[in-house]
Amino acid sequence: MTITLSASDVPGAPLSARFSPAQVWGIVLLVPYLLVFLAFVVYPIGYGLWLAREPASYVALYNDPIFARAAVNTLIFLVIGINLKMLIALFLSGFFVEERRWIKWLSVLFILPWAVPSIPTILSVRFMLNPEWGMINQIIFNLTGDDGPNWLNDPTIALAMAIAVHIWKSLPFWTLILITGRLAIAYDLFEAAAVDGATWWQKFRYITWPSMQTLYITCTLLSMIWTLGDFNSVYLLTGGGPADLTHVLSTLGIRYLGLDQLSLAMASIVCAMPLVLPLVYFMMKRLSR
Repeated sequence: MTITLSASDVPGAPLSARFSPAQVWGIVLLVPYLLVFLAFVVYPIGYGLWLAREPASYVALYNDPIFARAAVNTLIFLVIGINLKMLIALFLSGFFVEERRWIKWLSVLFILPWAVPSIPTILSVRFMLNPEWGMINQIIFNLTGDDGPNWLNDPTIALAMAIAVHIWKSLPFWTLILITGRLAIAYDLFEAAAVDGATWWQKFRYITWPSMQTLYITCTLLSMIWTLGDFNSVYLLTGGGPADLTHVLSTLGIRYLGLDQLSLAMASIVCAMPLVLPLVYFMMKRLSR
């Protein structure tokens, strides 16, 4: 009597036979990180999208004039803040690569705004901009005898101050990144250009910029992604005021949370996705080259 077994009736090989010990340990060590990723990344994002699923939330968001102002402020923040910050970082990176002792000491002071936490640094700037007892207006009064402006009471000035604080806070980080790009350029190229009588602008145009172009664009895209989620510069400095006219999309969600409008808060964050996803796509495309 012959018994025929199908492939499904044959017991599978044990795990130790299908994977090497190194692969088994790799899976074991990967599982906790995967669980943390699911719990703190996938679940919050999925829950937020579920809260923002109702079309009525986007209709109410569209009809809110503060949302339109926040969207415009976000674009202004990105276009002016990011480009100005990266241009300054590009030229400061050329300054800090100079091998002079006083420049090295200055670089230590330069990096402090980025190294110190955001809350004390930005709140200190807010105190200095206080119209009554702030340090800046006190200096203006001592020099001119006139009262200084109410910096954070004018929407245009307040948004400009928030952009300036953002640049001041994150400028050291991007300068350090671009310094590493400059140090990777062969010094022989600059020596050969100097022998040929090239000016500093010609050296920058034909040697430095072609070598750092990819790094600069990648850093700009990454900075845009991070800035879209940065609410410290606006929220800690202006709180979205005056009259909710300096909100950006990241702080607008906090405002709706304070009003117990959770669906609108999530909807305002979801509205930033059309800005984030193309930036992520282009950045990953450049990194994959």
